[in-house]
Amino acid sequence: MSKQFLIQARNLHRHYDTYHAVNAVNIQLKQGEVLGLLGPNGAGKSTTMNMLTGNLAPGSGEILINHIDLLDNPKRAKEQLGYLPEQPPVYKDMTVTEYLRYCAILRHIPKKDLTKSIDRALQRCSLTEVRKRLIGNLSKGFQQRVGIAQAIIHNPLVVILDEPTVGLDPVQIQEIRHLIRELGDEHSVILSTHILPEVQAVCDRVQIINKGQTVYENTLDQISHSISHMNYEIGFTHPIDTALLNALDIIKNMSELSNNRYQLEIAGDQHSVSEIAAFALQNQWQLIEITPKKVSLESIFLDLVHVKENAA
Repeated sequence: MSKQFLIQARNLHRHYDTYHAVNAVNIQLKQGEVLGLLGPNGAGKSTTMNMLTGNLAPGSGEILINHIDLLDNPKRAKEQLGYLPEQPPVYKDMTVTEYLRYCAILRHIPKKDLTKSIDRALQRCSLTEVRKRLIGNLSKGFQQRVGIAQAIIHNPLVVILDEPTVGLDPVQIQEIRHLIRELGDEHSVILSTHILPEVQAVCDRVQIINKGQTVYENTLDQISHSISHMNYEIGFTHPIDTALLNALDIIKNMSELSNNRYQLEIAGDQHSVSEIAAFALQNQWQLIEITPKKVSLESIFLDLVHVKENAA
């Protein structure tokens, strides 16, 4: 049975005067999925997140949260959401428990369920040991955890996190990433970031936004599988006629490495490799290596952003 869509945002637009910040963006999020919304600073990620959470009205477009129209019925739609903005909305003169109780009341959690809901959020975010401490006296990492705790206090179907690891040290980053991955077991999660390892560490699917538009979308598994069959390192015992090899229609790009080795980007599937091997044999080039090469998400991201910038 296919999982239902908990977020369906269609054809979102948003202008700031003459600046088109978000241009025909579509967002879909399935139950139990962690989506990485990736893009450089100023790409339109935060504007998109603000529209998805109802903090900013789209100029046009439709947003459904668990099949509830966010514009027509914002209160019911927002009940399905938990949101951590880039700056955690914490009160530093409150203790962790006081703040979470305050957030739980704002979320209309029944009085009889307050303690249970708070304890659950504390436990899930590993905050039990600091529950009585003032938030202002906690490290940045713990304050981020408190921000996530308020986002899940009412056990929402969807959790939206905007740049949750900005300003954290490496240990804190690893802890928050582990927490996000755990959240994906019970909630659907959208993670907005410009940090590539973040997406690779915790996400099931990536959507890259640049200059207000979606420029790429795929699952992490599909990215890894498809790219590994399109890029190869190839080696020969002796120098070859590189112009002759590069003239093959199936070779999209070719670059020289060292010691008679080359990197090829091939059009087509793995059967194209056999064509290259046959071509080498025909020209009496002694082939010693054809190795699939996995290109990182970073390479995809930089290529897409670079292409869009050059096209501007």
